[in-house]
Amino acid sequence: MLIAVVIGGLLGYMIGRLPGLLIGAALGYWLALRLRRSIVGKLVRAQNQFLNSTFAVMGCLCKADGQVTEDELNVSRRLWERLRLNEAQRAEARAAFNRGKAPDFDLDAELAVVRRVTGSHRGLLQLFLQVQLSAVAADGQVHPAERDMLLRVARGLGCSAAEVAQIEAMLRGGGAQSSAPAGQSLDDAYRILGVDAEASDDEVKKAYRRLMSQNHPDKLAGKGLPDSMREMAEQRTQEIGNAYEQIRKARAVNA
Repeated sequence: MLIAVVIGGLLGYMIGRLPGLLIGAALGYWLALRLRRSIVGKLVRAQNQFLNSTFAVMGCLCKADGQVTEDELNVSRRLWERLRLNEAQRAEARAAFNRGKAPDFDLDAELAVVRRVTGSHRGLLQLFLQVQLSAVAADGQVHPAERDMLLRVARGLGCSAAEVAQIEAMLRGGGAQSSAPAGQSLDDAYRILGVDAEASDDEVKKAYRRLMSQNHPDKLAGKGLPDSMREMAEQRTQEIGNAYEQIRKARAVNA
């Protein structure tokens, strides 16, 4: 904003000396303020849409096998708690979930909206997909119809089957509670980084750094991640770090 004021003032001075300087500075401030409000407003709308679409697609996925189980409903409720949604936001999330369950819900159109508001940013799309997968797996199993629908969601977001496998590996790892999560195999650690076990140390490190850059919470926030989902983004980066450390230690032992 200061730069806009200075530039406006200089241009105004060149045109009208002191009066022009004052008018130009004021005009520069006004334009900068309007631009900032426009950018912030656009970001807030993107964040709200991301959250709304998250629950709408979740409702559609949970209905894929013909019924929405109590476990699946509890996932959406726990997500409200985790995101610290207020009553108004919970009402909107509930309405979005029910919208997704409706027979006339247009899943492909909804996914197109998600891609538009995120700018197809890989980290945001993968986080969106991770939330959906955790919802359909809430009852301890993924029904074939749910699996097919999940792959349809992945394709609609521009994500590959390999990215779905990566997210499944993260969920099997049990979260980011330790440097080597119980239940996470070395194979899953490789899947999380998206590399083969035969990959060189440099390839593993490069994959790790790329994923950390894509999933950095600050970067995701600037692309439309709701503030309430920041904790989930932070856990995702910790899971990526855990996988890298597990691979690095295993290779050191076998060297």
